[in-house]
Amino acid sequence: MAFLPQLRIPATYMRGGTSKGVFFRLQDLPVAAQTPGADRDALLMRVIGSPDPYGKHTDGMGGATSSTSKCVIIAAPSVPDHDVDYLYGQVSIDAAFVDWSGNCGNLSTAVGPFAISNGFIDPARVPRDGICTVRIWQANIGKTILAHVPMAGGEVQETGDFELDGVTFPAAEIQLEFLDPSDDGEGDGGSMFPTGNLVDILDVPGVGRFEVTMITAGIPTLFLNAADLGYTGTELQPAINEDKAALARFEAIRAHGAVRMGLIDSVEQAATRQHTPKVAFVAPAQDYVSSSGRRIAAGDIDLHARALSMGKLHHAMMGTAAVAIGTAAAIPGTLVNRAAGGGTREAVTFGHPSGTLRVGAQAACVDGQWTVTKAIMSRSARVLMEGAVRVPV
Repeated sequence: MAFLPQLRIPATYMRGGTSKGVFFRLQDLPVAAQTPGADRDALLMRVIGSPDPYGKHTDGMGGATSSTSKCVIIAAPSVPDHDVDYLYGQVSIDAAFVDWSGNCGNLSTAVGPFAISNGFIDPARVPRDGICTVRIWQANIGKTILAHVPMAGGEVQETGDFELDGVTFPAAEIQLEFLDPSDDGEGDGGSMFPTGNLVDILDVPGVGRFEVTMITAGIPTLFLNAADLGYTGTELQPAINEDKAALARFEAIRAHGAVRMGLIDSVEQAATRQHTPKVAFVAPAQDYVSSSGRRIAAGDIDLHARALSMGKLHHAMMGTAAVAIGTAAAIPGTLVNRAAGGGTREAVTFGHPSGTLRVGAQAACVDGQWTVTKAIMSRSARVLMEGAVRVPV
């Protein structure tokens, strides 16, 4: 039997926020993978090393977590007044599929630097020193993201003193603006609240009845009160991820919430839509110790938030879920707003397992419907490795 050599595909391995992923230029992919479909999915799964029954990704570029099983495809803009198209694929770890249903807010941070360094931006628009604003079309959800990327000496500045909880070393700060981040097309409510309500009761057979806030800002997210689940809101990963019964309850809540939000037609379909919706729980501010051992005082935060991604508690916070948190916190009456103490606000600082994060959102009620014009947060990004990834044919 003859064995073919591996494919050699130009690629860049990048950290963006608290995530890592393999970045490709669309034109560098094999022709069959340049369009959506089974060939593209099969290629990206093999790049990451999925599906892996061992849950290790030893034979691929993935890290066997939701934060590190990611691929990004960057292309010339398909929409006027944008610089690039950004398409994100969340690769399942143990199943043979790629979820294209949402964005990755953390990896959004790396898109601007990648676009500049790979020639997608007109050199006349790129300052030698200062800030280069990259206008990104997020193709998964059809939204615009502005990335404000620092430049130094004609190159993207990657090193700096900006510290991001959940990332070990400091780097250069990149500010992101998520414009019009809500998805009014999800669900039946005609707004970023799929049911039309700020708070609903979700009945999950065999699990319980819960107050929930369901929102489609940033990424479809279902919020619960930590106390209703028997938690304090200060939990770290082991408290959730080492409890199989708890993970099963969260998945049941997520599946029923997805149906209620109009994202799927039946709970059985949730197994093939792992990326969305996210499930998060919130609690009022209180002292706690982060996963790094740092003590954080209640006075330093407005509330606690914990979120699950791909069936496990995230080690920090997904960028898109942070947008959902900031948006919901700005709207009086949501569970997130209540946990933050109520009232109106344009920014919120929340505690997560790795530390704290501040996110701003501009929300307004127009003709009885809540809208959000933008959400803002700062992250960082850098190239970890560049060259080519090898993939068996």
